[in-house]
Amino acid sequence: MTDISSKPAARATGLRTARKPYRIEWPTIALLAGCYGLWVFAGYVLYPTFPIASLVLMGIAVALHSSLQHEVLHGHPTRNARFNETLVFLPLGIFYPYRSYKRTHLQHHADERLTDPFDDPESHYRAMGDWEKLPSFLKVLLGWNNTFIGRLVIGPPLMVVGFTIAEWRKIARGDRRVIYAWTLHLAGLIPTLLFISLVFGIPIWLYVSVAAYLGVSIIAIRSYCEHQWSEQPDGRTIIVENSILAPLFLYNNLHFVHHKMPTAAWYKLPSLYSAKRAEWQDMNDGYVFRNYFEVFRAFAFKAKEPVAHPVLRREDHTSGRSTVADGAIDIPAFAAQAGEVTT
Repeated sequence: MTDISSKPAARATGLRTARKPYRIEWPTIALLAGCYGLWVFAGYVLYPTFPIASLVLMGIAVALHSSLQHEVLHGHPTRNARFNETLVFLPLGIFYPYRSYKRTHLQHHADERLTDPFDDPESHYRAMGDWEKLPSFLKVLLGWNNTFIGRLVIGPPLMVVGFTIAEWRKIARGDRRVIYAWTLHLAGLIPTLLFISLVFGIPIWLYVSVAAYLGVSIIAIRSYCEHQWSEQPDGRTIIVENSILAPLFLYNNLHFVHHKMPTAAWYKLPSLYSAKRAEWQDMNDGYVFRNYFEVFRAFAFKAKEPVAHPVLRREDHTSGRSTVADGAIDIPAFAAQAGEVTT
């Protein structure tokens, strides 16, 4: 059996370098068409007669679109980053600029810094110094947010507000990348909202508070327990073996496989996992759940993790300051290795 962890690329970044120079991944193209088709069908055809069902289906489309954005930022379905971005340009989920998501997510893929409250942009842990300074009511909210139900119910506004405040602070400091990301986001958001309001006839407040909120909540099912603290970086990333939601997540429930092979297309992840199932589980120190229902039963109303990081940043009281700048990961180079022609 091939030792996955012995490959130099896997040890360094988990990137696969043997790729065809040109390719179009038609399953992803078809899924993109299906996603937009579902969104339009739910909004234009279904909403006048069955508004609740319409908004639920649109929330599912928002979640799928988020999964497709994740696929695109990893260099799919073509080798051209600009064309790929065009495919997911319209922000069906409203809240997150694609360029900002791409930048922070690629930084998140530095496995040796996973869960670090400052250096991992997607960490749900807080540095002890920051945690101690929080008001009591916010500590309570963040504690609830570390339960499975809490993450689905109050997680979306906490994530959106926290992310947006962090982005605005960067804009106030004159960060041109963030300014450009939000400029592009607004360029797509305005026609999207007009389409929702004028063509679908859905009040914008209703779409945002139901469909967009639901989309973030569905994705939170996947992200709730994706990472945990472990002394070994490979033990920080989960494997959820089976779920009816797996296609909606583009099989990113096999999250450890994705972190080790981030250039692998979504539809290849199940076979990659099943071919070396025992080896994958051994590599991630058995951080494995059979399905999300198992996660629900264990942590529905019980916090899976403390909010303050159990090991890192226990004595670092420099609030919100990363010891690693965004540029410490050469993001253009990282994306190029991941299969994109960066622009």
